[in-house]
Amino acid sequence: MMDKITAADLTLFGSFYEPFEDTDPDGQVIQDWILRFTCPVHIRHLRGGEEVMQARLASRNPVIVTVRTCNQARRVTSEWRVSVGGKLYDIKEDPRPDQARRLLEMLVEG
Repeated sequence: MMDKITAADLTLFGSFYEPFEDTDPDGQVIQDWILRFTCPVHIRHLRGGEEVMQARLASRNPVIVTVRTCNQARRVTSEWRVSVGGKLYDIKEDPRPDQARRLLEMLVEG
């Protein structure tokens, strides 16, 4: 469930990267990440639950990233990554809209 997040809460900037695969002149597969867009984000650290505690024991940090809805953000999938404040997170689920359809939230893990 999403807290009441306003535009004033989107104080950090997140850079969203899409996976890219190509071949070099020798036919070798090259995998890389392409920066698609940067936008203001809010991060909410998850607390408590058994899965969260297990993730922390495995040195993973699950958080919820919230962004304003836009065409670019709606293209994000669970294959993408986001970088916030120099920390890289793997997106674990496709973005979900809030009830007002003005924000998108996604579970990520760093």
